[in-house]
Amino acid sequence: MSQLISLIDRFTSATGRITRWLSLFMVLATCSVVVLRYLFDMPSIALQESVMYLHASLFMLGAAYTWQQGGHVRVDVFYRGWTAERRHWVERLGIILLVLPTSLFLLWASWEYVGNAWAIRERSQEAAGLPFIYLLKTLIVVLPVTLILQAIAELLRTFTGLKADTDITNDSSEANHHG
Repeated sequence: MSQLISLIDRFTSATGRITRWLSLFMVLATCSVVVLRYLFDMPSIALQESVMYLHASLFMLGAAYTWQQGGHVRVDVFYRGWTAERRHWVERLGIILLVLPTSLFLLWASWEYVGNAWAIRERSQEAAGLPFIYLLKTLIVVLPVTLILQAIAELLRTFTGLKADTDITNDSSEANHHG
């Protein structure tokens, strides 16, 4: 079980590292849009759309990583005073009754929508726009898949007592979202 948790954590950490780079690219692209538009009077629809793609990617790819790192908002007023066993039960119920059903529904509801975008290789309505809307829409399917994987790791973690590595990349962070 600990090997499965570790494998999922490494995958989630890898998506987190990718997401970190996407945020940098988004800032650089946004600055480029502003400079091109206001200093050189050369607006770029493709560059503006790339900012939108990167922004969507940050949220869709970063959700599971944020959960792994303990970065989601939590009502700790009650939670921190509870015993570890009670917190584990709340985690289990939240994962089983909320996260998994919601993620599975999102996966089911979006599958055809994303499939249709791929079937026609959907592209921007703007002539100078990006021809990759189908890739952007794929993130709608990627989000629940990454959340389901991280949910499995978090659920298993509540039974094993293993603590989450808050950063698999060996940063010096020692914070843990279970404590």
